[in-house]
Amino acid sequence: MARSEEVSEESGEVRGMAGESPENFALRCKGLVKSYADVVAVNGLDLEVREGECFGLLGPNGAGKTTTVEILEGLTPPDRGEVEVLGRKWGQGRDAELRGRLGVQLQETQFPEKLTVEEVVRLFRSFYARGHDIEDVIRIVELTEKEKARVGKLSGGQKQRLALACALVGDPELLFLDEPTTGLDPQARIQVWALVEDFHRRGITVLLTTHYMEEASRLCDRVAIMDHGRLMALGSPSELITSLGADQVIEFSVDGAMENSELSGLPGVTGVSMKNHDFLLHVSNTAVTLPALLDELSRRRLRLDAMTTHQATLEDVFIKLTGRKLRDA
Repeated sequence: MARSEEVSEESGEVRGMAGESPENFALRCKGLVKSYADVVAVNGLDLEVREGECFGLLGPNGAGKTTTVEILEGLTPPDRGEVEVLGRKWGQGRDAELRGRLGVQLQETQFPEKLTVEEVVRLFRSFYARGHDIEDVIRIVELTEKEKARVGKLSGGQKQRLALACALVGDPELLFLDEPTTGLDPQARIQVWALVEDFHRRGITVLLTTHYMEEASRLCDRVAIMDHGRLMALGSPSELITSLGADQVIEFSVDGAMENSELSGLPGVTGVSMKNHDFLLHVSNTAVTLPALLDELSRRRLRLDAMTTHQATLEDVFIKLTGRKLRDA
């Protein structure tokens, strides 16, 4: 894919997909809407996930990611819209067969604490007509040493890997992972990332929801950024970052008032946005922009309170689109 798709602000329609045949997609939804009382959780969402790709839904808590995934998994009916999973639609009489081709890890999975790891995986294997060998799955998720351990004695990271084993044991064609690393320490998170990368290499299509930008950048071929149930942007992580038109970001705050227009004319500045009360300058060359910025602050007699610089990330894309930080949104 050479470019990111464009998203219509009015309809959420994704353009740039013309010419691709339906058989290339493991998952499609169109015009998806779901409301709870007065809250619109999903608002006219269009998505297409290609076979064999790792596709990420990136957004803050409350963006509508989990509701979207539950609809796609067939757990929650939409108010409006169409869903096609592995070429089939839910509610047409063959749902059990379709579920047998999916692997699902929910945002929170509760296992009986008295069962052992082996017993839990064996139980989930019994739900499928076909699947992997239990010992092989336990080995894949690196729980062989805990095979006889009871669930109640596992760490948070080990429980997440057990949940992945249960999602994998049916040999799925499409794997849903909803916030698979939330609440894990950094080491456990990296272990889960390595497992997801291995699933991807095996040819399994993966739909991943996350609010960790680093997770999306590392794991996903393409990312859809969601907020308030709507699609804000769609493309590969590198394409979305490139859409900023900047290689670096200068973030700073001052003790007085400034207008964005006063900063946009500085050399090397390709865009200006705000995060809370901080200015974010998207720049092509920090070495050019930084001296000019300091000169301008000195000329205006403004005291610099804080300043940082960093490479542009998906977080910066989200801030540009919504005006707030991903994790605080």
